[in-house]
Formats: sequence, C-alpha cells, structure tokens
Amino acid sequence: MKNWYVVYTKPKWEKKVAEKLIEVGIECYCPLITQMRQWSDRKKAIEVPLFNSYVFVQLEDGNRNSVFQVSGVVRYLFWLGKPAIVKDGEIEIIKTSLKAPNISDISVTSIQVGDRIKLETGAFSNQDAIVQEISNTYYTLVLESLGCVLKIKYK
Repeated sequence: MKNWYVVYTKPKWEKKVAEKLIEVGIECYCPLITQMRQWSDRKKAIEVPLFNSYVFVQLEDGNRNSVFQVSGVVRYLFWLGKPAIVKDGEIEIIKTSLKAPNISDISVTSIQVGDRIKLETGAFSNQDAIVQEISNTYYTLVLESLGCVLKIKYK
C-alpha cells in the first residue's frame, strides 16, 4: 500500500525537488500558491510553495529510500519517532482548498509558546488562550479569563 510521506528539502528547493522526483518516477505533490511580490521597479505574481521546505511523496514503505537519489532532499519529517504519514483525504483537502476561487493570500504558521490563540471547538470554544507549553503529546494553555490552565492531549 502506498502512503503519503513528507520530505524535508533544502530551503527554496521545493519546486526543483518535486520536478526531479517526477523525473525519476516518484509520485509527489508540492502545493503552490500565487503571491504578489514587490520589487523596487515592479510587481509580479509568482508561485511559491504553501509549506516551506516540504514536499509530499507517495510510495511504498519499502521504497522510501529512493527519494534520496534526488539532490535537495534532506530527510523525512518524523512524528513520534516514525516517518509522518499524511492521509489521502488530507492531501485531497489541500488540493481542493487551493482550487477555491476566493483564496487570495495564505500563510502557514505553527503554534509556538507564547502565542495567543482562540479555541474554536469543545467545551472552551470561543475562549482566548496563551500557549504555555508544547510537548510531543499535549499543549498546555492558559485561559486567563477563566483563571485556569488547560492541558490538551493530541494524537
């Protein structure tokens, strides 16, 4: 069975790595978005990767080392000690979302200690929180308005 894995690339090599992976027969996906860039003399729309230094590859578990024949590939992204596997449905969601006509500007950021966030679901929905700690299995959030600390376990 083929799984989608995340390959970490050299900075700014995502499109080159994706092209070379396709050339050697490895199915891959590098989601691109169009952004307007301003130079001193002009503006130009350019395609940039949605995820910096990441390319998704789909292959058999036994063939995972074949990606290293392509220059620019650094390593696989790991999650809890194993190569991170992305579900087919998640790849389809990314593809579908990027085809939506009303998308103008997208950026992907990770949550970091000290960030202020708004909880969107669950018992504490619509509560503002400050990220106090991030571990491999949980987030610790401070809910100032309720005067409590919330520990959220994730899978």
